[in-house]
Amino acid sequence: MTRELVYGRRPVREVFRAGRRQVLELLVSERALAAEPWLREQRGLRLQVVREGRLTEAAASRDHQGVVAFCDPYRYADAYALAEGERPLLACLDQVTDPHNLGAICRSAEGAGATGVVVPEHNAARVTAAVCRSSAGAVEHIPVAVVVNLARYLDEVKGERLWAWVAAGDAEQNVWETDFTGGTLLVFGSEGRGVRPGVRHACDGAFSIPLAGEVESLNVSVAAGIALFEAARQRRPAGVAVDR
Repeated sequence: MTRELVYGRRPVREVFRAGRRQVLELLVSERALAAEPWLREQRGLRLQVVREGRLTEAAASRDHQGVVAFCDPYRYADAYALAEGERPLLACLDQVTDPHNLGAICRSAEGAGATGVVVPEHNAARVTAAVCRSSAGAVEHIPVAVVVNLARYLDEVKGERLWAWVAAGDAEQNVWETDFTGGTLLVFGSEGRGVRPGVRHACDGAFSIPLAGEVESLNVSVAAGIALFEAARQRRPAGVAVDR
């Protein structure tokens, strides 16, 4: 069976909590086993207590926090099914290649209550161990879908009940003025080149995020987080307070 790696205490814990895929083997250090009671509860697994060096070798990273799991492959969602729900909120990423950015966006999307994340098949980051780690395990809870052609996907799913909005620095309308209360596709471009012309053309409108400093743009994961939580704020029923 094909196995995929997940490492870090929080990401591995979220694999167990979500229950969407099976853990085939679990390697932990003595220190992690003593510090994390939930690890001692995994009796039916091939749990092995190993030295830190073995964990670093298995994860190909020192960032494992004493926990490494081998799981069955990540199961991607159906992008078209995600768009069919009631008032979907999707983050669509155009050639975002940095796994840390993808992980951070998935974490923000899950925290904002988004329906899912959509990425193109080529020239884009996919769910890997690094993405799981940078998302703090959020990828286990939010659907991630892959499409062959993002521009075509936007053209096919958008309509009166589902609008596509692209984040663009040159947009006259800012994020606070944009209506995200209905079905919403939030489109974000790559770290260096931004959104490709064909993808931007497929969108219904554009919004910008006002900046007061000298830096000309935000990291894509920061921009996505701002827009996703603005959408979540707009969608919150009137009179419902934010949990503190």
